[in-house]
Formats: sequence, structure tokens, C-alpha cells
Amino acid sequence: MADKHIAEASTAPAPARRKRVHPVDEVPPAGKLVALGAQHVVAFYAGAVLVPLLIARAIDLDSEALTMLITADLFTCGIASLLQAVGVWKIGVRLPLLQGITFATLAPVIQIANNHGGGRVGLQTVYGAVIAAGVFTFLIAPFFAKLIRFLPPVVTGTLITIIGVCLIPVGAGDAVSDPATHLHDSANWRWVLYVLGTILLIVLMQRFFRGFMATIAVLLGLVVGTFVAWLFGDASFSSVGEASWLGFTPPFAFGWPRFDIVAIVSLIVVLLVVAVESTGSVFATGEIVGKRIKKEDVAATVRADGLATVIGGSFNSFPYTAFSENVGLVRLTGVKSRWVVACAGVIMIILGVLPKLAKVVESIPAPVLGGAALIMFATVAIVGIQTLTSVDFTDHRNLIIAATSLAVALYVQFSQSSAPTTVIEKSGEQVDVPALPGVDQAMPNLILQIPFSTGITMGAITAILLNLLFFHIGAKGPAVAGGGDITLDEVNTMTKEQFRETFGGVVQNVDWVLDRAWDQKPFEDVHDLRSAFQEAMLTGSDTEQLDLIRAFPDLGAEDEDTGELVAVDHKGLSHLEETEHENVVNLAGAYRDHFGFPLVICARETERYDRVLRSGWARMDNSETSEKSFALIEIAKIANYRFDDLVADANPFTSARFSRQPELS
Repeated sequence: MADKHIAEASTAPAPARRKRVHPVDEVPPAGKLVALGAQHVVAFYAGAVLVPLLIARAIDLDSEALTMLITADLFTCGIASLLQAVGVWKIGVRLPLLQGITFATLAPVIQIANNHGGGRVGLQTVYGAVIAAGVFTFLIAPFFAKLIRFLPPVVTGTLITIIGVCLIPVGAGDAVSDPATHLHDSANWRWVLYVLGTILLIVLMQRFFRGFMATIAVLLGLVVGTFVAWLFGDASFSSVGEASWLGFTPPFAFGWPRFDIVAIVSLIVVLLVVAVESTGSVFATGEIVGKRIKKEDVAATVRADGLATVIGGSFNSFPYTAFSENVGLVRLTGVKSRWVVACAGVIMIILGVLPKLAKVVESIPAPVLGGAALIMFATVAIVGIQTLTSVDFTDHRNLIIAATSLAVALYVQFSQSSAPTTVIEKSGEQVDVPALPGVDQAMPNLILQIPFSTGITMGAITAILLNLLFFHIGAKGPAVAGGGDITLDEVNTMTKEQFRETFGGVVQNVDWVLDRAWDQKPFEDVHDLRSAFQEAMLTGSDTEQLDLIRAFPDLGAEDEDTGELVAVDHKGLSHLEETEHENVVNLAGAYRDHFGFPLVICARETERYDRVLRSGWARMDNSETSEKSFALIEIAKIANYRFDDLVADANPFTSARFSRQPELS
């Protein structure tokens, strides 16, 4: 009877394995989804309405038109966010990216409107240019994505850092704003307390709250901060009662668009720059959520920006890009789900047709919002710094690219004519002191003013141009890494013998690995070249993989001529006392006797001698099959480090063989 049950159990179908869902695609429960989505909306709201507010003031729009712009902006922001986060076909990157009107459009839109009559009439030409530029952006998306090869970590990391650093003053500006007049008053002690109090609340909630409450710390900080400001008379909800319940702004509310070639070209230039900024935000978000960004992702992002811009021009709004404060919020809260942003998009659509609810959000005092914004913008900068940690700054070219781009960005950012008005005391009265004209005003025409309109734009352009100058111009193809002596084009034209000669040291001169990697030419980028070695090693037959393992020296083996260790490059293992060296040799000998192949350990990732011994002796209890797998994993790490070292200095047409392989084994 027991045998029968065993037989039945053995023939029973195995339970279906649940497909692993990436955190980006997870859908939180409905209640959490709405709360987290609302947090994104609140964090985003001030920046969302600021651009139409500044445009309306600059082109002399009436108050009714301003209300129409704001509600239209919220409505189309929601649609744009759904396009980017949810995606349709090849449109949308499907990451938690909230879309908003880009500040890069501010100067050109104002100038286009004023040059064509100003007010409502001028907006007709603006929307014609917005629609045309959006169509152009959508169509060039696949071609723009091919430029990803010109955006290595030194460029993307620098750009992400610049985005965060340049936006911090925006949060600081709100932090010293009068909640009633929105004029700056840095000396007002109440505004300082609102800012510091909001920051303190968010920090304490992050420290002591757990689970869901910690993820909505920013939202709770804003709610509590607004309530305190209301108690002291610095927050008012009177505008909520005055607003109507319904207020949908129909398409082309200001009249049919007019198409002017100069206006269209100027906005196309803007959107090309915005595409670079969006790419930086996508890389930042990919870094946060743990997804590798490919060319197809960049193309999908730019398509969504283009389509959202067309929709924006049709629904009385402006060009769209990812909002960096919300990228910072994703990093701060750790909530990676794109459906949270999709929910935020739905909320914004609702706010766009319900002005009364929009006014509730609008009533949050600027100093409270500024305190939260300071944390989120700084978080974006930290993500950029995190990306830059993978960059080799011992190569002076990378140092020059990052440092110069940051310097240029900050120079442009802190000298903008769009800087806010300051309030000072003079003869007992408050006087508004406008900011000095920025460097963009020094440019002779609109086209040249565009790149100088924001520090982010100029920093992005500088980083890309310097990367081209140092790593691409004068070489046949991009340098694959390090010193830049090997280019992809040169690798792709190598014979099998040249390839073996150049890269033999990466895999202990094992020809079957080199030949299998060589067969994968042409290599599209550095990742493809590196992956060729990894895939070659892991797809070999059992006999081939065993030969690869046996090609490595025993741990603790010494050079016959110098007496130095040949299998490590780690201080903790290269400067051993005699007894310690004997222990390593004994471990390696016992391991080889037991398994029949050398003990391979990636010494660069093993900090101390005692850990090597502990790890090695613990592995003696494994099966031979398991140890082969362990050895191959360690060899893959070794090859990865050796690849970086080799391409930093080697020339493909001279001898690149190493007389000694110091990495490890």
C-alpha cells in the first residue's frame, strides 16, 4: 500500500512554478496603490503647475485662461504618465516615470507666444509648434536610441547628478517662499521652521515607521506640515470653496493651431535636448529599480515623450518629460511598481476635470513642499553619484568629462533670468528685487538661447560632446574601456590569432573560450564584447569546462624565478607569513587531491586570508558537480576583472600576453 502511494506521488504532476514578477510589474493592493499614487501627485504638483503659471504671467494671459492651462496640464500629465508607465505597443518604457512639462520649454514658448501676438493668440502658434515637434520626436525615436553608445556611465551618471544638483535650488526657492504671495523671504523664521520641520518629520518616519507607513512618509510629512501651517494661519483653503466641481478644458480651446517654421525648428531643438534629459531619467530609474536599460527602452521613452507632446499641444499644454522629483521619490520610498505611477496618472486626470480637488493640493504651503522637494532632489543627485562610482576616475578623461560638465551646468543654472524675485526691506517697506539676466540672454538669437536656458540642458550637451571628443573623435569606433587603446572597430576586424593574442590573458589562454567568443563578432558595444567571454565559458561542454578550470594555477603557487605568488593580487594574500602560506598551500593541495582540479577563488572579492581558508575548507564538503559550478562562477568573476585590466592598457596589434596572471585562482 505504501509503495502504491509512493508510485502515485512520483507520477503526480509537479506543481506549476510561479513566474517571478519583477518589482516594477507588481501591483500593490488597491488602498496602498491609491495612497502611494497620491504621494507621487502631491510631490509632483507644484512643479507641474509652475510652468503654465510662469508662461501665463509672461505672455499676459487672463486668469480664466490660466485656470484652463493648469487643468489642461494636469489632465495631459496624467495621460502622458500612463503612456510612459503602462505603455502601448512600442510606446512607453514601462518604468515608474511620472511625466510633466519640461522647464526647458519655458523660454522658447514665451518668446514664440510674444512674437506672435501674445496672450491667447500667441498660444495658437505655440501649439502648432508643439504638435509638429512632438510628431518629429516620435518619428526619430529609433534613430535617437542608437545614440545610446555615446552615453556611457560617465555621461549618464554626470547627467543624473547634474539633474539633482540643479533642481535642489528649486526646492530651496520654495523653502523660503511666502505661502500667501510666493515671494521669497529667506529671513522669515516661520518658513525656516516649516522646511526643517517637514524634513525632520520625513526622516523620523523613515527611521521609526515600518512597511507601508514608511513608504508614504513624504505624503504624511506634507499633510502634517500643511496642518501645522494652517494652525498658524500660513495655509488657506479658501480657494477650494471658490473653485467649481467640474472644469474640463476641451482640445484647441484657444483656437486652431498655427504652424510657423521658425517656431517649429526652435521647439524641435528643445525636444532633442529634452530627449537627452529623459534618457538620463530613464537610466536613473533603471539603476533604482534594477533593470538594465537597452536601446529599445530609450526608443520607447522618446516615443512616449513625442506622443505625449502631440497630445499636450492638442489639449492646450506643452512638451513632456520625466519629472526628476518623482524619480527621487521612487528611490526614497523603495516602491518600484510602475502601477503606482499609473495610479498617479489616473489621479491627475481626475484632478484635471475636478478643479476643486486640484485646489486642495494647490493649498500646500510652498515652504512645506520645498522641504520635501529638497530631500527628493538630493536623492536624485545621490543616484547619479552612485552611477559614477562604477566609472574609472584614474583615467583623467573621465574626470575631465564629469568635472567640466558639472561646472558648466552650475554656471548656467545659477545665472538664469528666470530666477525668482527676492524680497528685501528698504526704508521700512518690502521691495521686490528681480534677478539679474542670465547667460541665456547673452545669446544673439532664440536657437542659441535654448541650450543655455537651463543648467541641466547645458550640462547634458557638455558631457556628450566631451565624451565624443575624448573617446570617439580620432579613433575608429568607441574605445571599449580604460585607456582606450582598443576600439570596437579594431576588435571586430581582428583575425582569430590576433584575438587570441590580445585577449588570451582574460581566460588563461584557453583557446576554445577565445575562439567561441571570437565567433560572436561583430560586437555592438562593450557589454556585447564582455558577454561573449562569459557566454563562451558557460556554454562549453563538461570536458571543455574542466580543461578551463585546470588551466588555473593552484592557490598559493609561487613563481619559480621570483618566489612570488602567481595566483593572487590581494594584499591580504600576497604578504603572508610562512605559516599562513603553508596553510594556503595545504588547503590547495587537499582540494586538488579531493576533486582533481585546482581551487579557484576570486581574491579581489575576498578581503582576508582567514576568509579564504574558511571558504576553501567549507567547499570540501560539496559534490564534484557543485564545485565545478563554483569554480566556473569564480572564473567568470576573474575574467571580468582581467577584461577591465587588459583593455585599459593593451594594444591589439602588439603582444598583449601577460608574463604572469596576478589576478587570482
